Amino acid sequence: MTVTKRALVGALLCATALSVAPFHAAFAADAIKIGLTGPYTGGSSAMGVSMRDGAKLAAAEINKNGGVLGKQIQLVERDDEAKNEVGAQVAQELINKEKVVATVGFINTGVALAAQRFYQEAEIPVFNNVATGTIITEQFKAPDYDNNYVFRNSAYDVLQAGMMVDEALRLGYKKIALLADSTNYGQLGREDIEKQLAAKKMKPVVVEKFNIKDVDMTAQLLKAKEADADVILAYGIGPELAQIANGMAKLGWKKPMITSWPASMQSFIDIAGTNGNGVIMPQTFIEDKSVPKRAAFLDDYYKSYGVTKIPTPVAGAQGYDSVYLIAAAIKQAGSTDGPKIREALENLNTKVEGVVTTYDHPFTAKDHNAISRNMVVFGKVQDGKIVYANPDDAKNASTVRVKEKSAN
Repeated sequence: MTVTKRALVGALLCATALSVAPFHAAFAADAIKIGLTGPYTGGSSAMGVSMRDGAKLAAAEINKNGGVLGKQIQLVERDDEAKNEVGAQVAQELINKEKVVATVGFINTGVALAAQRFYQEAEIPVFNNVATGTIITEQFKAPDYDNNYVFRNSAYDVLQAGMMVDEALRLGYKKIALLADSTNYGQLGREDIEKQLAAKKMKPVVVEKFNIKDVDMTAQLLKAKEADADVILAYGIGPELAQIANGMAKLGWKKPMITSWPASMQSFIDIAGTNGNGVIMPQTFIEDKSVPKRAAFLDDYYKSYGVTKIPTPVAGAQGYDSVYLIAAAIKQAGSTDGPKIREALENLNTKVEGVVTTYDHPFTAKDHNAISRNMVVFGKVQDGKIVYANPDDAKNASTVRVKEKSAN
């Protein structure tokens, strides 16, 4: 090719690029940007990826049906690596560089607490859809703050702790061993369980801590055994919860185990194997197809991502629903202005059909938690799957559980 021809080709390519660039810029400017942040790598990635992929399905459905306010939703993904400092950095990037109108995500309580203050300062709604630390939605409450921009649609820790304690007592257990991981999540959950027990004038017979990535729980379990514990209440995530179940098997000391929700993670099932059978945990979503909306969601998820099971079903379902809730608020507000979206979320006047439930006035100005206790059931590990622990919950799966009024 001669120099002249090269120059001509280069000029044509340049002209083409220039003609296409305004189109892409116009599309990007016209889209509604929503942040999507979570740990997509590392030990918490099963939760993060499930949440992300559920959210992406919801956005695709909304866009297919015309978007919101005549615009397409553009999810801007960022990996926070389950690290507090990375989560804070990601929040600032999404707010200042990407100009998101809202963000959904947060798997880890510590990351949420480190990052969501930037959304509060910017008056941009941030939607926790997996993190459960009770303090998350209370960090910016009145009277210290005029408005709270932090929302959530996961079963927060006080709710789970109450369920775990009540279930242990209902089953007749009185000597409770309490094990929790050393993270913010685990220790805040431990505090909530101890408060629930104290309200019933009870104390655990032993309280033990373990670290992330610990694979030997012998020391903690021996103390529980020596205290003659008749049930284990454990607060942590999948891998370490599995090591508790495996540790009991190694000691030949099998006791019932009631955990926080992450025993439903695929990592728990894979690591614990048959040792995990019978473990129960609070769940907002069980992976079954008895309800048409859930069946459609599951079929779409399996087909879209080439799997036969969601790695963490609760995270996938809550991620999906959170995008629909944000979209409903933007539509009602008729705007992408942060304060107007917040106000719409607090006063949603239309029902939003999700896969966890159909949300009917899920938030108020004083209550930013969409999930109430009556919406949560106990799941049980059984041969590699999470099933309903209570057969009546399976029979009533199609019943819409209306949110209970907040005590606040």
